[in-house]
Amino acid sequence: MRTYVVLTALVLGLAAPVTQAQQGESSTTPATPITALVIHGGAGYVARDALSTEDENAARADLDAALDAGNAILSSGGTALDAVEAAVQVLEESPRFNAGKGAVFNAEGGHELDASIMAGHTRRAGAVAGVTTVRSPIALARAVMEHSPHVMLAGGGAEAFADTRPEIERVPNQWFDTHKRRRQLEAAQTKAQARADTSGEPGRYFGTVGAVALDQRGHIAAATSTGGMTNKKWGRVGDAPIIGAGTWADDRCGVSGTGWGEFYIRNAVAHDICARVAYRGDSLADAAQEVVNTIVPAAGGDGGAIALDRDGNIAMPFNSGTMYRAWIKPDGNRGAAIFED
Repeated sequence: MRTYVVLTALVLGLAAPVTQAQQGESSTTPATPITALVIHGGAGYVARDALSTEDENAARADLDAALDAGNAILSSGGTALDAVEAAVQVLEESPRFNAGKGAVFNAEGGHELDASIMAGHTRRAGAVAGVTTVRSPIALARAVMEHSPHVMLAGGGAEAFADTRPEIERVPNQWFDTHKRRRQLEAAQTKAQARADTSGEPGRYFGTVGAVALDQRGHIAAATSTGGMTNKKWGRVGDAPIIGAGTWADDRCGVSGTGWGEFYIRNAVAHDICARVAYRGDSLADAAQEVVNTIVPAAGGDGGAIALDRDGNIAMPFNSGTMYRAWIKPDGNRGAAIFED
């Protein structure tokens, strides 16, 4: 009889459902759901006296609108992925930031746009590089993630994929033209150099935009979009569409970078920040600070990053004079800033 009881218990145990804890997994949903959102409109060297009150107010209004778009989704129980896409799309529509409508000109007088997006809890990601007729590159990056077996599509291939997605809005390349960017191209060509050739150049601006969000499920997502470098040649691609360089998200941490792309790629900046949190146990603030303000400058680069962890902690380090940024913390505290103070 004792043998029968033991065998019965074993059979019942085998038949019982295996919980996440028994599988060595745990839900990322916090006991009390929280949300947080942080966005950026690019880092660079914009002098205070070079930014008019009108331009500063307009930029802040755009940052507020992007925060509102993302936070509305998070507050209603929506996903971090939807939130970062919505926030970035608002910034892509602004002529004040180097993404979407405000994209810089390449050396041929056209526009080539890059973007990437990543869902931390699944590690799924999508990216596009060198697209020329897509109004919202971040929307196409998400379509690559969700409707193709690939992570990145580039150039003509990305455009051909966009042809298969009726939800992706198309525009002529000239739609991205602005007088401000045309003047920047003329100035860069007069100097016969790309704007990133001289560290600390007055007015130099890394015009990436990005967002990182934490939703009520405890999931993190990150997204980044850019027009690249003024006067860029030969199909140059920076860090913005490179998963691990300009964008990264996992179940602990998410990052969107803005800086000298070549150095962000070489140092895998976005991933390095989250790796320090995951494997070394660094706080988010310490990890972001060390990578952006020590590792990148030591290699010869500069820029900034926004980062967010699953506890709602936010970090926004930069080693240039300015970084357009805004945030909403779990307690509802909301703010925006451009300069170091």
